[in-house]
Amino acid sequence: MKRQAIKRETDLQIMTEWISEGSRVLDLGCGRGILLEHLNRANDCYAVGVDSSLEKILGCVKRGVPAYMGDIEEMLSVFPDGHFDWVVCSRTLQELGNPKKVILEALRVGKHFAIGFVNYGFWANRVSMAMHGHRVRNEVFPNAWQDSRPTNPLSVSDFEAFCERESLRITRRHFLSADWKTPCTVLPNLFAGYVLFEVTR
Repeated sequence: MKRQAIKRETDLQIMTEWISEGSRVLDLGCGRGILLEHLNRANDCYAVGVDSSLEKILGCVKRGVPAYMGDIEEMLSVFPDGHFDWVVCSRTLQELGNPKKVILEALRVGKHFAIGFVNYGFWANRVSMAMHGHRVRNEVFPNAWQDSRPTNPLSVSDFEAFCERESLRITRRHFLSADWKTPCTVLPNLFAGYVLFEVTR
């Protein structure tokens, strides 16, 4: 199985376990709607997405899942308080212009916020910067900087500290190793390649 498919399978499995049947779900940065389609089928959810790419929205349409094209921040402001049971932000947070605003708005419109991101504190990244002075290319960051999308890199500790400052409750954590499928059980800020959190007020 290709690396991208493994990453997608991991998200699908964990989100399916976390999100109960019949939930109302909003997926921020939904891509081509793979997670939306899966939640609709597996858990009988009402799942809708938001993405800024017309090509990806058309992919959602082909899958028969509802999705809005537009800016995530602007779209969140449209929904009333508590409209969704879950808001999902999988591998999108690091590309947002104002991630704090998006997180707080997500927790206004949703009761639970599920977030997944690449851990920039991964040990190989630290070694590469210390030894060579440039970003590493590995399982966690496979692309060279010129082939990568703009990112605001963050680590496990960064996100946990943010939640503490904003008085947000982390109710579940799931840490994965560099292969994005093996659980990481020791020092996740150092050894986890990909992480998922469930956050509530």
